[in-house]
Amino acid sequence: MARARHEPSAYPQTRLSDGTIARIVPSGFTTGYELDVDGTPQSHVDLDDPTHLHFEYIGRMGAVIDQLRMPRQPLTAVHLGAGALTIPRYIEARRPGSRQQVIELEQALVDLVREHLPLPRGASIRTRIGDAREGLGRLPDGLVGNVDLLVSDVFAGAQTPAHLTTIEFYTTAARFLAPEGVLLVNVADGAGLAFARRQVATVQSVLGHVAILAEVQMLKGRRFGNIVIAASRSPLPTEWLPRLMAAGPHPAKVAQGSELEDFARGARPATDADATDSPKPSATLFER
Repeated sequence: MARARHEPSAYPQTRLSDGTIARIVPSGFTTGYELDVDGTPQSHVDLDDPTHLHFEYIGRMGAVIDQLRMPRQPLTAVHLGAGALTIPRYIEARRPGSRQQVIELEQALVDLVREHLPLPRGASIRTRIGDAREGLGRLPDGLVGNVDLLVSDVFAGAQTPAHLTTIEFYTTAARFLAPEGVLLVNVADGAGLAFARRQVATVQSVLGHVAILAEVQMLKGRRFGNIVIAASRSPLPTEWLPRLMAAGPHPAKVAQGSELEDFARGARPATDADATDSPKPSATLFER
């Protein structure tokens, strides 16, 4: 997960409301650009090929998204956290005509991304400014029960705020899902995976069918990284995933059923009364 350093003033940037700096820099390892916030790489975008998902956890989200409904069929999607709009771009490229809503706290971030990493012309991607949880309450009533995909990938700097990790939050989000709609959550955690285990238990308390996707060593709790939680009211289309996940440059797996129960055993679901922010990674994690 290392990243090369960049001169602070050499690339387009903006100051966010918490004082941190968001900048767009050329990717150090592949084509395209990365959105960096306070030294943390948050998104990768390849304007020439929006289906190029460089970050591994985003690639796993894309693998799930590809199985929703019929291939090429448009989706109704809600995204909590804009980043550089990587997943909305991917959906537009793979499923033209999809209707997408994005809720992002930082207007300055949206302006930076739209100016320097413009969206495809004609894409139906609407951005709403505000807190992700409050923004759910302002979405059109017609979306309730009709969303095929809801992605929660919200970070303030390098941490997910506590109020976006609770039973109450996921209950609100789940209201929007269609009967076979899928919730995808990006969880960042480190050694021991205490936060990730609690997040799995929290999502399980709201939606009946849950799986997690991650790199093998990450699931063993040996390093800081990302786990993707996929959840739905209906059985997830996961039969094909283990072979696909193991084929990558860093073999990964899908955990579900009894294996997932073992993973979350003893973890207490988070509530508004006791939730915490996700753990902060080491300051040197993203340096080369």
